[in-house]
Amino acid sequence: MARQTSKGICTFCRGEFSKSAMTRHLETCEQRANTDSKAGSRRKAQQIRTFHLVVEGRDLPMYWMHLEVTANTTLATLDRFLRDTWLECCGHLSAFEIGGVRYAVDAGMDDGWGMDEKSMRARLDKVFSPGQSCSYEYDYGTTTELKLRVIAEREVEAKGKAIQVLARNTAPVILCEECGKPATNVCSQCVFDGKGWLCDDCAEKHECGEEMLLPVVNSPRVGMCAYTG
Repeated sequence: MARQTSKGICTFCRGEFSKSAMTRHLETCEQRANTDSKAGSRRKAQQIRTFHLVVEGRDLPMYWMHLEVTANTTLATLDRFLRDTWLECCGHLSAFEIGGVRYAVDAGMDDGWGMDEKSMRARLDKVFSPGQSCSYEYDYGTTTELKLRVIAEREVEAKGKAIQVLARNTAPVILCEECGKPATNVCSQCVFDGKGWLCDDCAEKHECGEEMLLPVVNSPRVGMCAYTG
């Protein structure tokens, strides 16, 4: 996959910014400030703590999101959000690793893996702090790994949402390795060698067969297992 400048869209002003500029933009976005102000004026002011998180693919960092998550949210809720937005295909296991401690979706079960794990029922304010980084993995076989960073902690007016997407990358343009058109399919076998990106026409002639093809989707799990987005 050719390297390209990663860009994303701000949820509030719909402006497009590079990955490196998005954090700075969100700190000064006027539409975001106006949205926060309106939320407070519609109800009796209730302040809640939130974390500003950046989540990105470990090996595919062109896929990323900025999230605002209430501090009392559990890791289990964040896990479900990541699955629903980016990862879920076959109900695989998952785990966060924070400060050398693993928090797993199946903690406490005797699964034979022999890992000392804690429950994802832990709240974010018990395990996160500004400046902290941690990792996450979905599927212990065909694994998709993510990196998370806590950019900041702040108090905002309650909005009723545990997790809000502040910004998300726009889908990278990946070209067909045969003809140079935008790829619409990826071979779930060839992708492990960095190959197998194909347009519809070239996909029909791919030697691995149609059953190995998956759609190109805007997710770090693209081409893995049975993920179709």
